Amino acid sequence: MIDIRSEVISAAKAVVLVVAALFPIVNPLGSAAIFLNMVGGISPQTQRVLSRKIAGFSFLLLLGSLLFGAKVLLFFGVSLYAVQIGGGLIVTATGWALLNQSGSGASARPATEADILANAFYPYTLPITVGPGSISVAVTLGAHLPTELGAHSILSPAVFISAVVGIVLVCMIIYICYRYAAAAERLLGSSGTTVMMRLSSFILLCIGVQIVATGVRAYLQTLKPF
Repeated sequence: MIDIRSEVISAAKAVVLVVAALFPIVNPLGSAAIFLNMVGGISPQTQRVLSRKIAGFSFLLLLGSLLFGAKVLLFFGVSLYAVQIGGGLIVTATGWALLNQSGSGASARPATEADILANAFYPYTLPITVGPGSISVAVTLGAHLPTELGAHSILSPAVFISAVVGIVLVCMIIYICYRYAAAAERLLGSSGTTVMMRLSSFILLCIGVQIVATGVRAYLQTLKPF
């Protein structure tokens, strides 16, 4: 009985660890403002479907990165710092484009709601919602969770369940933030929404620069002095 209780407590701590590590870098609140700025005045039904798709894709990306990210990168011979540098550049470019968007930015939006739904994975999920920073954090979690729970593999039941529950919680928050982003816009008003979007775009730009800097620093550490 004591062992079971100890395992449950350890699993709960792992869930908290997953949420605490992913939530700040995913930043659903800030991402929702950028998402709304990109899609504009879509119908509530389309926003609901799109939010559900983004949350679903985010779950698959995060879980896949956590479980198999390191092995996939190793298979293709791609280092984590290369992912950080390349993905960080994309995030930086996206943040810069949104920051310099004039007016409502309608010119940057797809022509129809069908086009918006078709873009649910890219760019709304990757890199706006789950970017290279989130992926690198998920890969790192995949390497540390088994040790945290005293398991031999990330596929051990306790580790796997903890990872799934933590990621599900993060994706539920993503869905709620995206689903009700338009309602939040109405609550903030025109001026408040503009400030929030500009601030979120600037934060996205800074996150992209930070991801690139982290990747460059990791790369420089691999170089041996002559």
